Amino acid sequence: MRVVFMGNPEFAIPTLKLLQKSRHDLLAVVSNKPKPMGRGRILKSTPVGQFAKENKIKLLEPDNLNAIDFQNQLKNLEADIFLVVAYRILPEKVIRIPKHGAINLHVSLLPKYRGAAPIQWALMNGDTETGVTVFQINRKVDTGDILVQKKFPIYKDDNMLTLGTRLCNSGAKIIIDAIGKKEEGSIEILKQPQESVSFAPKITKKMRCINWDWPAMKINNWVRGLSPYPSMYTFLNGKNMKVFKTFIEKSSISKPGEIIKINHDSILVGTGNNLLGLLEIQLEGKKKLFIEEYLKGSPIDRKWIFGK
Repeated sequence: MRVVFMGNPEFAIPTLKLLQKSRHDLLAVVSNKPKPMGRGRILKSTPVGQFAKENKIKLLEPDNLNAIDFQNQLKNLEADIFLVVAYRILPEKVIRIPKHGAINLHVSLLPKYRGAAPIQWALMNGDTETGVTVFQINRKVDTGDILVQKKFPIYKDDNMLTLGTRLCNSGAKIIIDAIGKKEEGSIEILKQPQESVSFAPKITKKMRCINWDWPAMKINNWVRGLSPYPSMYTFLNGKNMKVFKTFIEKSSISKPGEIIKINHDSILVGTGNNLLGLLEIQLEGKKKLFIEEYLKGSPIDRKWIFGK
C-alpha cells in the first residue's frame, strides 16, 4: 500500500514508526504547522512533524485542509490510503482522494466514547476495560464502519499517560495489520450499533476544578483521567494546586475539603464520601512533588480548607 500518515502528538508516533518499518510505502507525513513555543516563542513542530524531519520523511504542514494547493499536493502523491492517528477532522474532499479512503485509530470501543478525549473519559467514568478501534473515516466524526476492534483492561493504577501509551503501542500493530488485510480484501466490515453511542467531549478548564462534595472515588477517577496533563486542580490557602496522584481511604467522616490528617507521605482530605489521599501535587510557581517532599519545605495548617 502507498500510505500518507496524518497525526500530531507523541501518542501517534508508535504507529508512524511501525509504518516506516513495514512493507508499505510511506509517501509523506501530514501534521499541524509549527507553533511558537516557550519564552523565546520559537517555532516548534508537533512531535509527529519533528519525527518526520529527523527521519527525512516528506512533511506537509498545512494551515488549511480545504486549501486547493494542499489537496493537489495530496493528489500528486497518488496514495492508496490515508492513515490517521490523533490528527484533525478531515474534509470530505480529502477523504475521497485515495482509492481506499482514510482510516483512523481511535482509542475506545466505538461507538462508545466518540470524540476528542476517549482515554480520559474511560478513566474518569471508572471503566475497567476499554480498547482500540480501526474504522473507515466518513463525513461525520467517529461514525464510520469498523474494520478492527480489540478490548484491553484498565488497571487500578492507570492514568491517562500509562493507559494511552499502552493503547497506542498496541493499536499501532493493529492498524498496520488492518492496512494489509484491506489491501488483500480480507477484512470484515461492521456497522457501528447506534444504540451504544456515547461521547467523550474535549476537557475544559472548568471541568478540571475539583469539587470536594464529590465522592472520593469520583475525584480519584478524574485525577487519573487527567494526569499528568492537563491535570485536575484545586486551591489551598488561596493558591492554585495541581493534583496528579491520589488514593481513596474509607471513612465515615464527611467534611468536604477539610484536612483530616497529615501523614509523612500523604494528606487525607474530606469529600462527599470517604477520604481522598493526596500523593503528588504541584503548587503554582513550584515543581511537581510527592507530598513527602512537599511537606519538608511547605508546612500546611490543618485549618486550611481545600477549594478555598
